[in-house]
Amino acid sequence: MPMIEERPELPAGPDPERARTVLARKWAYLLSGVTVVSLSRELLDEELRGMLDTLVESLRGTSADTAPAERIGTRLVGLGYVGEPGLRCTLDVLGKGLPSLPELRPAESFTERIVVALGALSCGFLLAHERSVLDQQEIMHLSLLKAVRDAQWNLKQSEARFDEVVTSSASGIALVALDGRIVRANAALAEMLGHAAGELTGTQLADHVHPESVEVLREAMTELVGGGKERIRQSQRLLRKDGDVARISLTASLLRDAEDRPGHFVVVVEDGTELMLLQGELSRQALHDVLTGLPNRQYFGTHLEAALRRADPEFGVTLFHVDLDAFGMVCNSLGRRVGEQLLVHFAQRLKSVMAREKAMIARFHADEFGILVENSATTPDIAAIVRAINDELAEPFFVDGHGLALSASAGVVHRPAKSIDPAELLRAADQTLRRAKVRRRGQWKMFDRDADAEDRRTQALAVGMAGAWENGEIGVRYRPLARLADGEVAGYEACLHWDRPGGPALPHERCAELAESTGLVLPLGDWLLRAAARQGEWWRRRTGSRLPVVARLTGHQMSDEALGTRVTRLLSDTALPPEQLMLGVPVGALKVPGVLENVTALAALGVCVMLDEFGLGPDDLRAVEDLPVGIVRVDRRLAEWQAWSDSTFLSALVPLVRQVGATLVVDGIHSEDQANWWRTAGAELGTGDYFGVARAPGELAFV
Repeated sequence: MPMIEERPELPAGPDPERARTVLARKWAYLLSGVTVVSLSRELLDEELRGMLDTLVESLRGTSADTAPAERIGTRLVGLGYVGEPGLRCTLDVLGKGLPSLPELRPAESFTERIVVALGALSCGFLLAHERSVLDQQEIMHLSLLKAVRDAQWNLKQSEARFDEVVTSSASGIALVALDGRIVRANAALAEMLGHAAGELTGTQLADHVHPESVEVLREAMTELVGGGKERIRQSQRLLRKDGDVARISLTASLLRDAEDRPGHFVVVVEDGTELMLLQGELSRQALHDVLTGLPNRQYFGTHLEAALRRADPEFGVTLFHVDLDAFGMVCNSLGRRVGEQLLVHFAQRLKSVMAREKAMIARFHADEFGILVENSATTPDIAAIVRAINDELAEPFFVDGHGLALSASAGVVHRPAKSIDPAELLRAADQTLRRAKVRRRGQWKMFDRDADAEDRRTQALAVGMAGAWENGEIGVRYRPLARLADGEVAGYEACLHWDRPGGPALPHERCAELAESTGLVLPLGDWLLRAAARQGEWWRRRTGSRLPVVARLTGHQMSDEALGTRVTRLLSDTALPPEQLMLGVPVGALKVPGVLENVTALAALGVCVMLDEFGLGPDDLRAVEDLPVGIVRVDRRLAEWQAWSDSTFLSALVPLVRQVGATLVVDGIHSEDQANWWRTAGAELGTGDYFGVARAPGELAFV
């Protein structure tokens, strides 16, 4: 495959290193304000900058590796007494700061990775924090064991030591007799259970444990007495005095007397309610969109799978993939903040429309939303739902004095099979939305199995085209450009030809369309131009032929800023005279920025420019008059129309073209009658199967 020429370097954007340094300093400043760390401010800046570098590199990696983010969460716990305020501060700073970094733009492409990474960081933090708590409990147990053993020799001294430990501890601590009676309990445990200091003494520990968990605790403590374990750790539910349940982490050890006989249990209780609430909030954030509060795509996919299983056999479910039209225009013109407020408004409007239905609404990404309706006998039809959504959006929504009224498009899959894979169902809805938005906005389209299959075949061809080119399946063939007056060859047009193994060959038009859809048209088109130019020069040197070589360009090629440079280098490398190169420019591309400048540049090189796909529009004739173009080629659809319909008015086309001084070429001539009609009308050149199909260079007659 030919090498692709490098494009000029783009102007430098924002400095990534400075952006990271500023974010790390902000992180350090805010973190030091809510936590206590063992590092100086300078060392903390350096430490957090290293963490930020690691996190950014993992986000930019080719695979979604959450291990670096988890390690960062673990390291945060090691900095000192960070705790929950430090975690909340970290999530807030990174959640807002990461999408603004230059190397993580556009932010929409990294949003999902950032959310997953922050979730992994939180998990690493929580696990490390839990280990830290357990380590502290372990140390406390050792202290308590030593204190109680010493008490066998000096009761007063041991009681003072025990009081000192339990009184200053934020954890709940109780000394429990072997029969389960609480001998002593500190104020922290009493506060956790809503009791006054001293109220727990003399009560049974089992009376404060949830009935569903009592037997589990009894069995574990019996095992302690029997010597089966040295200590037990359990997540338990204790009953508060007001009837509420406190979720705690309980650790119990057995104290033995001087003769190694079981004496008492030491029970340490850590209140896990706040930690569980934090874990629950993190879990909710991982499954919901932060901006709108709606479920995200991950949660929606899980719900979709369950909804398909329980769907009513008669009514089934309906999946809407909804897109907010012109959202990009709002963000570009009024700013991202206005766009975000518009998304929140749109989410609220969707909730309002679907309020009476059993439906889940989710934000997939950017301005795309999903709606899953579990249908019933009273569910409105699809057209009514889409109309209701657009009616809601038609009411102006005011942001900073701007009244915004937009529309939405939707792809709809109605009553899919229960056995369908949720991922395939989401793909089908997304592809249907793309088809709905092809021509108009504010429209909806129902999933069409045949159209979807055709789209998938086309896309498979498009993405497989690069490999086919590499394998030599795509070549260049040439078809004659003939004079209508006598049928003599006036040039040869270079055409792509894909000789597909096991499938029909694809002509130039289809190859160009597929390559245009993926961006492959730039390297492939450049290769076609070079092949045509080299072939034309070879013919010139061998036969003395001065016939032009014609190549059609696509809109993508014409808008390429490097087109002039490419053609200049091409002419230099091949030694083909510029007047022997004719390049076709599609009329429809003239409105694209940069195309008119490229047409002028090509003409300045001496290259013959031909307006391709020429029609009857006033802009087409104006383009011929205003641009340095000497040849126009009539769109093949007009030639085909002339072949089967009353084409009297087409005869007026030739005089109009001649008035602006251009030569008229007709494409799509397949019969002698067509050739005679256009010759009589005044056209000079033609292409089409009547004059010869595209062939390999060695099969051409004049060679």
